[in-house]
Formats: sequence, structure tokens, C-alpha cells
Amino acid sequence: MELEILTPEKKLFSGDVYGIQLPGISGSFEVLEKHAPMVSALGAGKMKVLNDKSGSNVTTFSIQGGFMEVLNNRVVVLVERVAD
Repeated sequence: MELEILTPEKKLFSGDVYGIQLPGISGSFEVLEKHAPMVSALGAGKMKVLNDKSGSNVTTFSIQGGFMEVLNNRVVVLVERVAD
């Protein structure tokens, strides 16, 4: 699955991943390969990029809200701000 994470200032991440866990406004959710098309608002919290199927290689970002879209095995995440 292709993933792109963008802020208003820069591209944070771009590449192939196994999945992503996101902080939705109504609770956390996960997107894996071949997920149905969807759009969702994101709340503040931890976003975890699952780099492989084992779950041992994870990249974590603290975000301050945003939006995400899944379409054709591609996920685009637009975040307002990444906490330091």
C-alpha cells in the first residue's frame, strides 16, 4: 500500500507500507492493504505507520488533527501539525 503524509510545510513520509493506525475523531482505526475507499477527519493523537507485517518496524508521529483519504490502495494523510 502506498502512503503519503503531508503537512502545510512539507512532506513527512512517502513510501510503501503494510498499514497505518490513525486517531479518528470518534476513535482510533487502522487501514491495511486493499482497504475500501474512504475519507475521514482525524483528531489529535498518535499516528503509527506499520512498515512491515510483523509489526516490529513502526514509525510514530504525534499529530494535531487533519484528514485522510484511501483510494486505489493509496492513502494520503493531510495533517495540520506534527507535535515536537
